[in-house]
Amino acid sequence: MNVDPAPTKIAIRPATPDDAAAIAAIYRPYVERGTVSFELKAPTEHVMRQRMASSEGKYPWLVAMAAADGEVLGYAYASAFRDRPAYRYTIETTVYLLEGTAGRGNGRQLYDALIDTVRAQGFTHAIGVIALPNDHSIRLHESVGFKRTGVLREVGYKDGRWIDVGFWQCELNDATMPPMEPKPFSETGMVWDW
Repeated sequence: MNVDPAPTKIAIRPATPDDAAAIAAIYRPYVERGTVSFELKAPTEHVMRQRMASSEGKYPWLVAMAAADGEVLGYAYASAFRDRPAYRYTIETTVYLLEGTAGRGNGRQLYDALIDTVRAQGFTHAIGVIALPNDHSIRLHESVGFKRTGVLREVGYKDGRWIDVGFWQCELNDATMPPMEPKPFSETGMVWDW
């Protein structure tokens, strides 16, 4: 597929189960070629649907679409940072773009929409986990307010080499005492402060 190098006008909306095939197709090259993802086998459409459903309305999944034809150009989602209850105020965030569309501002707009949404839900911090090196992802995270907080050395092994993982953190809301319980995405919906 030829991708026009000019900026693409996009629309962002909550993802639906019908987007699972497009999301799986966008993610597949990240798994199969390179070390951006630590998965070794690309998830199928069915597996991606299950992952989306497992958020149970608590965490957002968003898609960016080409305004002209509705093609899904990228997706972003939030998930639990860790399983233990004390971590429930912190989320992990992820953004993936269709191959050949990076550098046009689509990732930034998609990430802005995700950050605005999880901030409105009441989460206190977002964590970005980046396989290193990955200058593009670092720039994207830092452009939306993430700050580098640490590196775990040689914790992933893929493609015949050990890979470092960096952690970036974004403060979303004040850590109040007592903390307010985050609202589910099903209650707040997508929020995007254009």
